[in-house]
Amino acid sequence: MTHAPEHRAIDVVRSLAMDAPHAARSGHQGTAMALAPLAHVLWTRVLSYDAADPAWPDRDRFILSAGHASILLYSMLYLTGHGLTLDDLRDFRQWGSATPGHPEVGHTAGVEVTTGPLGQGIANGVGMAIAERNLRARFGADICDHHTFVICGDGDLAEGISHEAASLAGHLGLERLVVVYDDNHVTIDGPTELALSDDAPARFRAYGWHVVELGEAADDLDAIEGGLREAMATVDRPSLVVLRSHIGHPSPDVDTSAVHGYSLTDDGIRETKERMGLPDEPFHVPDDVLDLYRVAGHRGAKARAEWEDRLATANTDRAAWDAAIAGGGLAGWEERLPSWEVGAAVATRKAGNACLHALVDVVPGLIGGGADLTCNTGTTISNEGIQGSECPEGRQIFFGVREHAMGAICNGLALHGGMLPVNGTFLVFSDYMRGAVRLAALSGARNVFVWSHDSVGVGEDGPTHQPVEHAAALRAIPELRVIRPADANETAGAWRTIVDGNGPVALLLTRQDVPVLPGTHDHAAVARGGYILAEPDDPPEIVLIGTGSEVSVAMDAAATLTAAGRSVRVVSMPCMEDFAAQDDAYRTEVLPSNVPTVSIEAGVTFGWNRWADRCIGIDRFGASAPGNRVMAELGITPEALVAAANDLLSS
Repeated sequence: MTHAPEHRAIDVVRSLAMDAPHAARSGHQGTAMALAPLAHVLWTRVLSYDAADPAWPDRDRFILSAGHASILLYSMLYLTGHGLTLDDLRDFRQWGSATPGHPEVGHTAGVEVTTGPLGQGIANGVGMAIAERNLRARFGADICDHHTFVICGDGDLAEGISHEAASLAGHLGLERLVVVYDDNHVTIDGPTELALSDDAPARFRAYGWHVVELGEAADDLDAIEGGLREAMATVDRPSLVVLRSHIGHPSPDVDTSAVHGYSLTDDGIRETKERMGLPDEPFHVPDDVLDLYRVAGHRGAKARAEWEDRLATANTDRAAWDAAIAGGGLAGWEERLPSWEVGAAVATRKAGNACLHALVDVVPGLIGGGADLTCNTGTTISNEGIQGSECPEGRQIFFGVREHAMGAICNGLALHGGMLPVNGTFLVFSDYMRGAVRLAALSGARNVFVWSHDSVGVGEDGPTHQPVEHAAALRAIPELRVIRPADANETAGAWRTIVDGNGPVALLLTRQDVPVLPGTHDHAAVARGGYILAEPDDPPEIVLIGTGSEVSVAMDAAATLTAAGRSVRVVSMPCMEDFAAQDDAYRTEVLPSNVPTVSIEAGVTFGWNRWADRCIGIDRFGASAPGNRVMAELGITPEALVAAANDLLSS
């Protein structure tokens, strides 16, 4: 039954949803107003959390996939005592504030994921639900036993990523995932009927979800709680709770596209507050309302303390749990990394898979797979079970042909905690994943994107499958480390930096065999992003820089130049970002400013002029032919590098 104090508290949330965007002259009022009762039920009746410890590992996870309604989340975090203040709400969307336009994990306590582009949060929720189930199966329900809740809207369900993610979630039978669909029939352009006539409940039932249709219950707190409880009790499948809301209620702009954004200003806010019986005062939060929410915010303290006691006495592998939560390896994990003899010929995708298999027993959080290209990309995790309802402890995930959802699901896995996700496809298909990759970088999510078939060396599949601009495009994303190892030993070194490091990594690997080179076994050198691989007896008169499979081309060119009397240094640069992060002295030591440099990479030359005076690359699309023929025809050869070096020296 709904009580007057709860009505009043909800109206205060609605008033904050108007006031903060009005103060910013920017934002989205209507969805937050319509969903205030849902948020109230979640934070006061349903969610298991403790505001005093927003990072408690066994808390319920909440994701606002409709991130434009961020003021709703910020209001609840302030009211329940997560650390936001009323001044933070007044600073909504302002420079340096804790309340940016869309929620950002790591920026605001209580925000679980960074949502912006619609649909991402649904896929993040799938990843978090996989993480919860996997950890529960492996370490026991005494220390991992919670739910994942997602709020989405029409825009989320219209985006293709939601189809990919929902399909996989249904296939996996992911219980404890509850997605609430705010069916408000309004988009920015106007009524959803302009462009959308899907039967969402039927669609999700077809995916294998349990569907709860609440109808016109957006203000019925007991009905909302009942629907959520039904979804939480559902086993062996995820749940969609469909809630028909009225955007902007109870304002005069209710059910209009205008109130989807910022339409309520002085007169509209005054009239709405009068309807709710609230004073015409911005950011008005009565003490009794704040007390109600603060009590709710600390309701979970007892549950958290009991969890800490269970963790201390749990009959589980505590070292593995601690390593998983920390995102690292067990003591001595580095010694498991394989090495290869100089002169061997190994595709770096195969070396990557050897590293993955070597680490899976000593890096407890490792989990993942490929988008129908698991073997091709070296993302198989053998003998650890296939993730699904029959094997919840499984660490091999078959994502199917769902690249975009795969990336975002793995962001959810990473941000849940306890998981170090790996996901693989061909580099050319990173285009399908870019939204998730960008958010991984913005979030600092420790997500390992394995992209194999990293150049025109792919060969006969032709230009549709031969990446040329993709490495440069990925390097343009801030906070993303792009590692393109020269050979098998550099691949092992890359994995050393991945487990030791933070944030997302793009690991670009070859389809074709490449020779194992002398000097690439030094993991500390690889970790610096660029290092001297071959040094002449005399001071160098030219430096050749290579990355990936082209490092061996640089070595061959250096041999030719040396035989002709030139003094040549070869630098391997597996990661521009790591090299750029080194101090000036080290960078100058590797690339002296008074020595000419030539770079070579089987891709566009964009970005290489920072490091090289002359750049050899492929500033065009590829062609269908055997990979070595394509490389030769497009000038990725020792001869071309020698010619460029001689020309540069003569000039």
